Amino acid sequence: MVCPFRKEAPMLKTRYQLRKQFEPAADYGFFGPDSVTWKVWSHPTSYVLGFTRSVTIEHLDPNLAAAVVQSGGVKYRPHTRYARTMRYFALVAFGAAEPTAKAADVLVKVHSKAIGHDPVTGGEYDANRPDSQLWIHMTAWHSILTCYEKFGPGRLSEAEENQFWAECARAAELQTIDPDTVPRSRAEVREYFEQWRPHLAISEAGQDMVDFILQLHVALPPDLPAWQKRVFAPAMSIMRRGIISTYPRHFRKMFGITQGPVTDALVLWPNKLLHGAARAFPEVSFLFMQLLAPAAVEVAAPVILGIPARNATTMTPREAQAKFGFDLPAEAHPELRAKQRARVFDEGIRPSDEGLVESEQHIGAMQAREVPAGA
Repeated sequence: MVCPFRKEAPMLKTRYQLRKQFEPAADYGFFGPDSVTWKVWSHPTSYVLGFTRSVTIEHLDPNLAAAVVQSGGVKYRPHTRYARTMRYFALVAFGAAEPTAKAADVLVKVHSKAIGHDPVTGGEYDANRPDSQLWIHMTAWHSILTCYEKFGPGRLSEAEENQFWAECARAAELQTIDPDTVPRSRAEVREYFEQWRPHLAISEAGQDMVDFILQLHVALPPDLPAWQKRVFAPAMSIMRRGIISTYPRHFRKMFGITQGPVTDALVLWPNKLLHGAARAFPEVSFLFMQLLAPAAVEVAAPVILGIPARNATTMTPREAQAKFGFDLPAEAHPELRAKQRARVFDEGIRPSDEGLVESEQHIGAMQAREVPAGA
């Protein structure tokens, strides 16, 4: 088995070689082979298009943008931050129950330090707050489905879509979200985003962060040779414009993006062809996944390659939390969260890094400071 955190030069391998390379998962986690989650999240449209769409739209929540901007992680550890987030998303969608429940529990600790004062609203932000977590959750699941339908096989059937949103609500049990607040249909999702519109705002710093992420350099390893970056540049340009083509007009205005309908139309088929080819040739798809999101490969590989789990069972996150001894995320680590709040809001000092070191073995290594991509 390849260690997901060891740096290796990606190599093109046959499907047989890939199946020999990866071990089966302990179980089918929270969804399994018959799930719509596996069908949608495993498509190549998720790797860059869906993920980038999600993390840019997230910045329209000023509280979340303040947490991201003030942490500095995206600007100074771009590929590390990208890889850790991709690994966590992969765990939720594809991972075995126990390691995913553990990663979710540790993430509450990591998010306990993402607190502070929001310069846009004048209030406070807290990454563990349920409404902030729901915004992140919904932008992710909605973006993955949007890009799958636009640049992948097309719209799901009504039954598949209902199942997808039911599975979205199940996944929310891994976060501090109240699952009863999760939309469960396309109509409810539209209503959710419409209700959020009065709360959306973006600062100059937030616009700068979105522009930085949309260059897609963040997806490439910082030590990638310059000539290889030039090779990837045309595909990155096509994908960047494809992502923008999925934004509603009011999002584009807030981001300061002026891409028009002609460009939207022109980038549709190049993106469909690019991701269709990646889907048709898993060997090539894996090569790009190893390059762009190496920490997620070990988790996603058994699903994409059809390697059966050692135990062909699934469970809900609530069942996993009870079985493996984890508190519900909303109730987890109250002492640490209170201590972090006291440091920031009472003592006026930075939160501690408690939880970050522990998180490395679950969602990826915290590497040394990288040179900002494109610098």
